[in-house]
Amino acid sequence: MNARKGMELIIAILICQLAGVIGSVFTFPAITEWYSELIKPTFTPPSWVFGPAWITLYTLMGIALFVVWQERTNKRIQKGILLFGIQLALNTGWSVLFFGLRQPFYAFIEIILLWLVLAFTLREFLKINKTAAYLLLPYLAWVSLAMALNYSVWVLNG
Repeated sequence: MNARKGMELIIAILICQLAGVIGSVFTFPAITEWYSELIKPTFTPPSWVFGPAWITLYTLMGIALFVVWQERTNKRIQKGILLFGIQLALNTGWSVLFFGLRQPFYAFIEIILLWLVLAFTLREFLKINKTAAYLLLPYLAWVSLAMALNYSVWVLNG
């Protein structure tokens, strides 16, 4: 990998990690002030899992973005990157709704939209580069779990 591609990889990963940093601004204060007091479903992962999971997922997302970006001559890239950007914004928006505004119902509606846009992103990435699409599968699985958790928190605490 040459220096230019290495820099593109780092930028792609940093873009995704930045979404996580922005989300964490809303998440961290709410964990002790609000989230810890909520009734949670039995399938809630331990708290220590979330940080490493999201760092890993944002890294995989960045690598997927980089892989797609390397296909610059593919006419489909524009739609794929647009969808990727939308899902990344929705990802951050979920943290604002759920933790920042403490609105599990609205966050649940938003995470459904996130899941759908992510599925469309994965489908577009599959048409561009299969590796990029496969790199998004753990993220889709995690968002599926998060959606179930979000729904359960809303129902249990509503």
